Amino acid sequence: MKTEVLRVKEKKDEKVTIECVAVTNEVQEILLFVQSKGYEITGMLDGMYTQLMLSDIYYFEALDNYVFAYTKDKVYQIKNRLYEVEERYQEIYFLRISKSTVVNLRKIQSITPALNARFMAHLKNGEQLIVSRQYVKQLKEVLLGGAKK
Repeated sequence: MKTEVLRVKEKKDEKVTIECVAVTNEVQEILLFVQSKGYEITGMLDGMYTQLMLSDIYYFEALDNYVFAYTKDKVYQIKNRLYEVEERYQEIYFLRISKSTVVNLRKIQSITPALNARFMAHLKNGEQLIVSRQYVKQLKEVLLGGAKK
């Protein structure tokens, strides 16, 4: 794979272009990295605050009065409300799938039908999340209708 960096005069002119024969998983991962670069969120684990890259987060979940960010193998408490997470990060592949869950679409491995018109989202880390009926249509549109901007 060839790489090339061209300098521009102004920050507003910066851009990343990917030229490929097919949009493979590798290309999608590069795209996700570029799109989420600079997007971090502060999480707390065992009393210590850590900066988390959004690309490492599988999903956010609201429980009681707290919101948690789930990575591949750790769970961090964050200060944001779930609606704030949804609004702020929807442009970089985060989507609400239930009243209490916002998922990273890039971490979904597959989707299967479940009972009562719901779906099950199977994540790349082996976890499964229920997609509520009211969010199924939007999830299908995003996954089948093309990438979000």
